[in-house]
Formats: sequence, C-alpha cells, structure tokens
Amino acid sequence: MSEKEMMIGEGIKFERIRRITGYLVGTLDRFNNGKRAEESDRVKHSVSGSLEHI
Repeated sequence: MSEKEMMIGEGIKFERIRRITGYLVGTLDRFNNGKRAEESDRVKHSVSGSLEHI
C-alpha cells in the first residue's frame, strides 16, 4: 500500500453497540445473568475478505 492509500475507516475509533432484549448498550456491566446469557448464546458473525482501499 502506498503512502497515500488508506483503508476505509483507518484511524477512526468507534464503540461497539449491542441490542439486547430491546436495549442498546455498549457494555454488559449492568446486565443480570439472564441478559448476559442471551448475549453469549447468540451466533457471532465476522467480517471477512479484503476491505476497500481509498
């Protein structure tokens, strides 16, 4: 990759947001065991392949 090329989103920080039982949350700190179990039982998806360059 040349000096001028960058990956899309490179250097941009973000916070992960989850929707659990109707609530949008960043962390599971305040959730009870039932809500934590719901999150851990979910199917996890991953991003694969190459990202577009700009």
